[in-house]
Amino acid sequence: MYTIVKITVSALVIGVITALAKHSPRFGGILAALPLVSLLSLFWLYTQGERGDHLSQFLYGVLYGLPSTIVLIFIVALSLKHSLPFLLSVVLGVGGWGLCLLLQKFLLSGVLLNFR
Repeated sequence: MYTIVKITVSALVIGVITALAKHSPRFGGILAALPLVSLLSLFWLYTQGERGDHLSQFLYGVLYGLPSTIVLIFIVALSLKHSLPFLLSVVLGVGGWGLCLLLQKFLLSGVLLNFR
C-alpha cells in the first residue's frame, strides 16, 4: 500500500507541473527545476525510517550529480533550439551527462591532483 501511495503522490506532482508547463513554459520550467525528485525521495526515505547520516549521504549524491544534470539540460535545450529532433536531443544530452560524470569521477579521483 505504501508503494502505491508513493507512486500516486509522485505522479500527481509530475502531472501538476506538466499541466502548468503547458500553460506557462517558463513557470513550469522553474517548478521543474526545483529539486522535486530529490525532495520527494528524501521525504520517502525519511518516512521509511532512514537515519540522518543515510539521508545526508543521499543528498551528497544529489550534489555530485548536479553538474552533469546541468550539462544534460544545456545540451538538450541547445539542440532543440537548433531544431534537432527531440529524441536525438535527449540522446545527446544523456551522452553529455555520462561524459560529464566520467570526467568528474576522473578529476575527483585525484589523478590530475597528484601530479608533481
